[in-house]
Amino acid sequence: MNHDQVVEQLLELMKESDLDELRVRFGETAFELVRREAQPVTYAAPPPGAAPAPTASASSAPAQAGAQPVAPAAATGAPSPGAHAVKAPLVGVFYRASAPGSEPFVEEGTRVQPGQVLCILEAMKMMNEITAEVAGTVTKIGPQNGELVKVDEVLFWIAP
Repeated sequence: MNHDQVVEQLLELMKESDLDELRVRFGETAFELVRREAQPVTYAAPPPGAAPAPTASASSAPAQAGAQPVAPAAATGAPSPGAHAVKAPLVGVFYRASAPGSEPFVEEGTRVQPGQVLCILEAMKMMNEITAEVAGTVTKIGPQNGELVKVDEVLFWIAP
């Protein structure tokens, strides 16, 4: 049985037993699951008549690999129409950087390319890199650093 199946079974056990927290250890492998209340997600619409923030054109952007920050005003915090949701493929702890004290992989307003690392999800002491599937600008980062996320929870919004 793989780790994802174990986690799913433990989550089912938590639901059936109405548990808020569950800790299980199998030899060297430990699981800690904590139930959080679902928080409603609301997004503020920009005021009518608000002009979009200017961004650097591709020809004036520096030619380097990796993240390229865009003007901070471009990161509105709300997904734009047509934005792509990057969802958690597994249950794990969300980390924005490769190590404590390191620079985050991306910030709101960062321009990303397909395959670029956005974050790490730690599950069962395994570090799983989550990468961008599309090119665009990160407009919203959902979870806080160190927060437990569930399968299909939106981690990032990327606007074209």
